[in-house]
Amino acid sequence: MTAESHDTLRTGLARSLLREIADRLAQLADTGEAHAIDLRALPLSPADRTELHEVLGTGEVEAVLHVAGESTLRETAFTGVWWVTHRGEGGAIAAETIEICAAPEILYAQSADIGWSAARLAEELRGDRDAT
Repeated sequence: MTAESHDTLRTGLARSLLREIADRLAQLADTGEAHAIDLRALPLSPADRTELHEVLGTGEVEAVLHVAGESTLRETAFTGVWWVTHRGEGGAIAAETIEICAAPEILYAQSADIGWSAARLAEELRGDRDAT
């Protein structure tokens, strides 16, 4: 098989994934149970990836995080279906998932961080009170 034929080969895996995503999305709607699919663990051809992108489309929300590399969390055209890409050093993809959830867990603030921020803001406001 040539590199060109591999690039255009549709293996049928994209359609299988889309059916799984549809089932998991219905499950999320019914039970609230989230699910993630590790795209890096699957033998997707470039044509399969293109098909996934075309069918899932682009939604209204995109977030970019800059923590130990860049992470892009993009909602697809289907609410509750997120395409999440984490990049490491040099921009190489370290992890890539389709997450079926209300919002990816990485976007939720951690309790310890919220407590630290509350203390920091209170300290900042005490400085205002002392200055008056």
